[in-house]
Parts: sequence; structure tokens; C-alpha cells
Amino acid sequence: MRALFRAIREFTRKLIYPGLDLHTRNRASLRRYWRTGPRDVLDAGSGNGYFSWLAYESGARVVAMNIDQTQLDRAKDFLLRLKKADPKRIQFERCNLYDLAKDTRTFDEIICFEVLEHLQRDGDVAREFYRVLRPGGILHLCCPNRLHPRHSAEVLDLNETGGHVRAGYTELDYRELLEPLGFRINHVVGIGPKSVYIADRVLRAIRTSVGDIFALPLLPLALPCIWIARVNPKVPFSLYVSAVKPVD
Repeated sequence: MRALFRAIREFTRKLIYPGLDLHTRNRASLRRYWRTGPRDVLDAGSGNGYFSWLAYESGARVVAMNIDQTQLDRAKDFLLRLKKADPKRIQFERCNLYDLAKDTRTFDEIICFEVLEHLQRDGDVAREFYRVLRPGGILHLCCPNRLHPRHSAEVLDLNETGGHVRAGYTELDYRELLEPLGFRINHVVGIGPKSVYIADRVLRAIRTSVGDIFALPLLPLALPCIWIARVNPKVPFSLYVSAVKPVD
């Protein structure tokens, strides 16, 4: 019975991966700006490993970095054991991004989604991103839109204990952060229309009050919001930029 329960749980986990967070699912649309084929990718702040997996599927060799060891172990178990990823092409490492200065490796692309808003010293981290990128390499950065009502009203975690230390970024904030380092921004894209925000808010309320198992049956009803979501809504939930490290 225990083996059957485990098999059902793992099947369900594979079926609904990456989970019930609609904003995470919506960010998958940003892979249109990624390169494809063999290359070295750093997923900086890899969470449940979803974007590491998408980069792996696109042909990359991936290093997934996360400060949370439990989350890292779960992602490693899921992707290597259940999704049968090649361990030679995807590595999982516990790392505080402030310690990236100690790393001597270089990468063709860096994915950093919904991470910098948790870090007080975002400029230090961005500087290390520039350093470890190879010439011509691309930083893919996505963070909350500071002007969205959900983020502008948020109580900030100024002690950096896991919450947001800032409400997010605008395009100007990104430019002031990245361009003095030498980055050239070539795409700025808003994602997360009102329909996705409302659907996610409903699911999140159910998850918080009665648990994920009760929100799960509603996921198929919410997914069309992701399928029809368009970029650059009037007030996007998050802002994405791709920034290139020039060759010269």
C-alpha cells in the first residue's frame, strides 16, 4: 500500500510539475528569448528546478544554484530520478549568490528569475553575473514589477530573511543596475496580465486556507489564462530583461 501511495504521489507530481503557481508557469514563455543547443547555463536561484529543466530540455548544460538545501535536494531527486535527466548535463549546488565571487567558472547564459528582489546587495550580484558571463553571453533577469499594486503595497523584509527586500524593478531600475556594469539591454518585456494575477490569487487563497489538494482540481480551469496570456499588459506582474555582455 505504501508503494502504491508513493507511485500515485510521484505520478501526480510529474503530471502537475512545476506546481500550482501560475506566475511560474507563465514565465516559461520567456524561454523564447533563450538560446538553444549545447551551451553552459547558470540558473541562479533555481527554486524547484523548473527553469533548469527547461534549459536542459533546450540542449544546455545546466548548473542549478539554490541557497535552500531542502528545495535543492527535492529538485535534484525529481529531475534526475523521475524525469531521467542526464547528471552529466545538470548539476545541483547549494550556493548563496553573494558567494558567486569565489566561482571561477564561466557561462554562456544566466537565468535569474524572481531572485534579486530578495537580495539587498543586488548590485554586487549583478556585477558577478557580468564577470562570469562569457563575452556575448546573456543575462535573463525577471523580477516583480515595482509599479504593480500587489508589489507596491507589500510590507518589505528589510532584514533579508527570505521575503522581498524591495518592491521590484522598473525598466529604469534595470538600466541603472545593469548598464553601468557594461551590460547592453536588448529586450524589456512585461508579463503577467490581470487574468493570470486573479486566477493565481484565487488558487493561492484556496491553498492557504484549505491546502493544495483542494486547489488542484481547479488548476485545469486556470491553465487557459496561461495559454492566452500576452506579453506587455498594461500593468504587468513582472518585468523581464535580457542583457548582453558585449564581445568587445
